[in-house]
Amino acid sequence: MYGTIARVRIDPTQIDELKAVGDSMDVAPGQVARYVYQMDADPGVLFLVAVFESKEAYWANAQSPDQNQRYMRFRALLLEDPEWHDGAIVSAG
Repeated sequence: MYGTIARVRIDPTQIDELKAVGDSMDVAPGQVARYVYQMDADPGVLFLVAVFESKEAYWANAQSPDQNQRYMRFRALLLEDPEWHDGAIVSAG
């Protein structure tokens, strides 16, 4: 499995809108799961996790025009660009 973790900053009043955008997105081909964590210490900081079957499925999604459109809707809600961390999942339970 392969995926990404992103740290993002958002105005906490926009959380419901972010959830609506996420809920409106179809599951991408090869996507296994996605999660959004809101930090207790700072409700404006979120960590997003996207899990894919393989690195190839992840990159095919990342490079698709559909994903770019979804990203632009999502990015419009953020205070700054996300901090992305891509990598192989070496353990899962």
